[in-house]
Amino acid sequence: MLHGRRLMAFLFLAVLALPWAGLDLFGQAKDDKSKKEEPKKEAPKDSAKSSKLEWKFEVGKPFYQTMTTKTEQNMKVMNNDVKQTQTQTFYFSWTPQEKLPDGKWKLEQKILGVKMDIDIGGAPIKYDSTTPAGTGTASSPLSEFFKALVGSSFTVTIDPKTYKVTEIKGRDEFVKKLTDANKQMKPLLDKILSEDALREMAEPTFAVIPADTVEEGKKWTKKTPLDMGPIGKYENEYTYTYKGREKDLDKIEVATKLSYSPPAQAEGIGGLPFRIKNAKLESKDSKGTILFNRDKGRVEKSDMSVNLGGSLDIEIGGQQTKVDLEQKQTTEISTSDTNPVETKPSSK
Repeated sequence: MLHGRRLMAFLFLAVLALPWAGLDLFGQAKDDKSKKEEPKKEAPKDSAKSSKLEWKFEVGKPFYQTMTTKTEQNMKVMNNDVKQTQTQTFYFSWTPQEKLPDGKWKLEQKILGVKMDIDIGGAPIKYDSTTPAGTGTASSPLSEFFKALVGSSFTVTIDPKTYKVTEIKGRDEFVKKLTDANKQMKPLLDKILSEDALREMAEPTFAVIPADTVEEGKKWTKKTPLDMGPIGKYENEYTYTYKGREKDLDKIEVATKLSYSPPAQAEGIGGLPFRIKNAKLESKDSKGTILFNRDKGRVEKSDMSVNLGGSLDIEIGGQQTKVDLEQKQTTEISTSDTNPVETKPSSK
């Protein structure tokens, strides 16, 4: 039974990372509509259908996003069927702080609230930071972990020419908050939450639109790697297709292919008592929709469904165990001008 619980803990932690690994789909960049075409230049034949989608920033003016992810796992471990479900809601704020001389933007991202409803092998864990006193499962290490997330912030520097995150600050303070809540997780979090990993997690926020113009049917791709240290490596490959205007919003369809490769390190790295020997995990029939508001210069809402399946061979104390996994994950994100935590019906 202990063996099985260790496996469940690993699988929970691996899935917990996924919402940060490419499903956070919001961001903004500089918009300049003052430029006009030279009158003597002949416009391309398709100029009436072509347009440029650009994100807008205004120093000191925050915008907010709510991201809800639902995950259902069906696993077979040591001939036992195990079901694991979880619903996570994160509330974020993004505040543009400064436009740098080279055109890059600095923004502060802050975690305003966290709501979790998790069932790991029949053991429920609940936490909601937006309710009075942050109600949740009493004396749960994971509840303390979630509680520590609230109030954490990062300073993200974005290049609007490429939509790449060139710098992220706040990593050390973030890891300290989490390890103060659970000191046993420090070796693992130091490996998982490296500065490169946090930058890789943030970058898909700004990669949903291309740097050049779009027209109906245009496609573009984006690959996002995520090295989770002792847990392994994920790679998301997104294929975007511009579908045109829909009710004053620009519609983009996205198909994603997620692949996983196990770590090359020896057992025990990062404080884990096991080693992932082999793994074959791939996504299938994974797709979503993004609605972009060109007037406000931001993504209005998005949804994504990712189906992941395969198997893992895990070694604990010299004993190897096979885990068959089928997972469905759906994510919905919306953005607004008002703080969703302050305007929740339960708050006064």
